[in-house]
Amino acid sequence: MSRIAIAEALASFVPEELPVHITAYDGSSAGPPDAPFAMDLRTERGLSYLLTAPGDLGVARAYIMGDLVATGFHPGDPYPLMNAMRNQERWNLPGPREALELVRGLGWRHLDPPPVPPQETLPRWRRVFEGLRHSKQRDSEAISHHYDVSNRFYELVLGPSMTYTCALFPTVETSLEEAQFAKYDLIARKLDLQPGQRLLDVGCGWGGMVMHAAREYGVKSLGVTLSRAQADWAKEAIDRAGLGDLAEVRFMDYRDVPEGDFDAVSSIGLTEHIGVRNYPAYFAALRDKLRPGGRLLNHCITRPDNRRVETGAFIDRYVFPDGELTGMGTVLAEAQDVGLEVQHAENLRPHYAMTLAGWNRNLEAHWDEAVAEVGEGTARVWGLYMTGSRVAFERDEIELSHVLATRTDAKGVSSYPLRHTF
Repeated sequence: MSRIAIAEALASFVPEELPVHITAYDGSSAGPPDAPFAMDLRTERGLSYLLTAPGDLGVARAYIMGDLVATGFHPGDPYPLMNAMRNQERWNLPGPREALELVRGLGWRHLDPPPVPPQETLPRWRRVFEGLRHSKQRDSEAISHHYDVSNRFYELVLGPSMTYTCALFPTVETSLEEAQFAKYDLIARKLDLQPGQRLLDVGCGWGGMVMHAAREYGVKSLGVTLSRAQADWAKEAIDRAGLGDLAEVRFMDYRDVPEGDFDAVSSIGLTEHIGVRNYPAYFAALRDKLRPGGRLLNHCITRPDNRRVETGAFIDRYVFPDGELTGMGTVLAEAQDVGLEVQHAENLRPHYAMTLAGWNRNLEAHWDEAVAEVGEGTARVWGLYMTGSRVAFERDEIELSHVLATRTDAKGVSSYPLRHTF
């Protein structure tokens, strides 16, 4: 038995304003017994996770592996606890001397790191041995890690639209499905899609924009994705909808698309994956796919500033390996610097918080089937990730940027109207 009561040691870090009851495998307990939230550290391995990776990463590892069990919320939607935790401005973090005394009292053996959960990828510094960041091979592996989980799992979480990007809610009563339709339609109107035109959708996911443009606007649409599972699902969906004469999805890197002179290019949720240093090449490649006067709509998660780039450890190791985020200002500048003329930009931040809340509700409603499909550890990862992202959008720690630009020709002709028509 540890010389320091584990529950009391853990509780010493928690602000008094956060009502949580903590128990541990050594029989200790701390905090109000009637607290709305409870945490039970059930194993020595869980304690080792907490001590060898202090902060979010260690807690996530113990929780994903079932060594740390929390109650007071559903694992598909841990928003009540995570929001309460984020409301605390100050945590009682120990200094070096206090940390040393804590580890000595709990036992040095707990500083031997246990194997990480199977859902976790290598840290950034170790991935350098897998090829250059954002090379075609490494991008393909990163996309596969996130998107090739299980098409059925995504159906359960995303709903019938199979749309894994921010929706657009005209009202707070709008359903998730209606909001996803509204998002695609806004993009179509911003691009001024017309029957007979050609659209390239890069990072097309399960083909939602491709099918919307073909079905609602009579546009010949090509989508490309680095996820083979997405491409296979999209092809079947296109055939079921009878859109094969207008819509196509390929398992392909956007950099390898041979066609050009598209009337419009949409990029919905791809920019986060390509790396900020690659923005010039990325926007140049999309520009070169447009005819003169053609339009580009870039939809991506951004930061409220232009200083930070890399994501946190949990997101990088469990969700989006090699993902990077910067501010809308950087997106605008890089698009302009390759010769694109920015016509309109807006921030849809509140809409993504609402979208994520809908996905969490879906995961909670289909929890048993989701666990049967991908395992409880992976389902827990998704509950944490979506809830954490929701809180971040609510608190303006991340945003959702829409940037509309045109390929204006050398004589300054953009074919853009005097005022927006969308």
